[in-house]
Amino acid sequence: MAGEESKKLKLYSYWRSSCSCRVRIGLNLKGLEYEYVPVNLLKGEQQTPEFLKLNPVGLVPVLVDGDVVLADSFAILMYLEEKFPQHPLLPKDLHRRGINYQAANIVCSSIQPYQNISILKFMKEKLGPDADFAWARDQIRRGFAALEKLLKDYSGKYATGDEVFLADLFLAPQIDGAIRRFKVDMDEFPLLARIFEAYLELPAFRDAMPERQPDAPAEHRD
Repeated sequence: MAGEESKKLKLYSYWRSSCSCRVRIGLNLKGLEYEYVPVNLLKGEQQTPEFLKLNPVGLVPVLVDGDVVLADSFAILMYLEEKFPQHPLLPKDLHRRGINYQAANIVCSSIQPYQNISILKFMKEKLGPDADFAWARDQIRRGFAALEKLLKDYSGKYATGDEVFLADLFLAPQIDGAIRRFKVDMDEFPLLARIFEAYLELPAFRDAMPERQPDAPAEHRD
């Protein structure tokens, strides 16, 4: 049944979008097939009338499941979690579930928004050609420092133990972007560096990474 239902899924995504990557990991973990629909953010395709009908905010990802259309990675992942129970993304323990929510929210509210294309463009225009990445790196480092403190008493092989859960889906793309795009020195964050290496051992994570997406430019492909 899950296999038949999963064929309905369509994901509007951009190869470098960490928000889209979270959802790609979730889909992979749950073994769900989906159609990948690229949206080129650099060309402004997220602002076309057709796309704005799907998400009036003009951001990726967007998931289409039959008549259901959902934007926002957190909302999409919670929808997938409720509809497709295989490979749960949340632990049964209420405390650890709360830590997963907290870690995910640090990424999606206190780190990732500062890396949006519009924000980086604004910073470059106002403060100079190198200000955008320098400012983004500072925000990443602040967020990573908080995550190191939060997770030190809960981490195992992964963020909150020896199983992959929601926090890991948010952390993996953010750490990947920090290393590849923003050149953050991960020696400052040994816990995050360690669990990131563990993510790369998992096909569900590796296959969701930006360089493996069909719309990734040739020079960025793995």
